[in-house]
Amino acid sequence: MPELLRGRGVVAGRASGPVLLCTAPVSGWGGIDPRTGTIVESRHPQHGQSVAGTVLVLPGAKGSSGWSGQFHLAKLQGTAPCAIVFTRMNSKLALGLVVLRVPAVTDLETTRTMHTGVMADVDGTAGTVLIRREE
Repeated sequence: MPELLRGRGVVAGRASGPVLLCTAPVSGWGGIDPRTGTIVESRHPQHGQSVAGTVLVLPGAKGSSGWSGQFHLAKLQGTAPCAIVFTRMNSKLALGLVVLRVPAVTDLETTRTMHTGVMADVDGTAGTVLIRREE
């Protein structure tokens, strides 16, 4: 049965894709390989997984302000996430979202039911995330 999560829309628009749940913040500079979308940060729990075409769910961004540059390159390469759902806003993430221009939602009621691989529909305009479960 689908579950509708309500939060606050940050970037308007709609996108759907499989969830990639990151259990730790991702570093902008050196966190992903923009050519492949792969998380290359060696100590990141999701090291080796690709953000390309996913609904990227993460606590926030860390590191330098490389988020805007690296994720802009990923967008140009076609390896960026299709949407972002997060819990903590900071200047790195804010700038990255401006550059990516993908639907984004924060302040969700819960993210306990989000798992890597489940399908999600993100509506940044309404501030909702619909988690679709296979029956």
